[in-house]
Amino acid sequence: MITSSNVSGPAVTAPNAPAPNAAVHADATQTLSRWRPGDPGQRALLQAFLGFLAGRPDACARSCVPGHLTASAVVLSHDRTQVLLTLHPRVGRWLQLGGHCEEGDAGLAAAALREATEESGISDLEIDPQPVHLDVHPITCSLGLPTRHFDVRFLLHAPAGAIPVRSSESLDLAWWPVNAPPPDVAALLGALR
Repeated sequence: MITSSNVSGPAVTAPNAPAPNAAVHADATQTLSRWRPGDPGQRALLQAFLGFLAGRPDACARSCVPGHLTASAVVLSHDRTQVLLTLHPRVGRWLQLGGHCEEGDAGLAAAALREATEESGISDLEIDPQPVHLDVHPITCSLGLPTRHFDVRFLLHAPAGAIPVRSSESLDLAWWPVNAPPPDVAALLGALR
């Protein structure tokens, strides 16, 4: 377990310069190459993610207009009966925490842990460094252009008595019963069982 105690336009990379988020790209390729999902749909999606990573050295940078990898955090309460969700300001729905990979992130799990900590205000989250779910969805994100998020989702556990604090990245933040989540998260939680 790992524990945690303005983009103005497309980036231009000089010839022979390292790709943006090269460390995250290398980690994503390695992490996803080793992951063996049980679900046939997830296995097919995994091959699409690996193909995208192989074809795009900038696949982990938000400046990659065709799409980019993002890291999500499914945060469960200490007793695993509740899931922490954010009312996302751009899409207006309750979703898991997460977001874009940043240049300083060591990898996908580190990005998910950073995002969860920033968005929840909870320190000492524990993360399983193996992905639990993949999803691709269209979105207009910080680029201001239609793109796709290749979302890699990780499972995190909050310490006992954790009290979340809403950040400026959320309209609301709340614990939901794992057995009665909002519709947009029900399929994701079902995949974890």
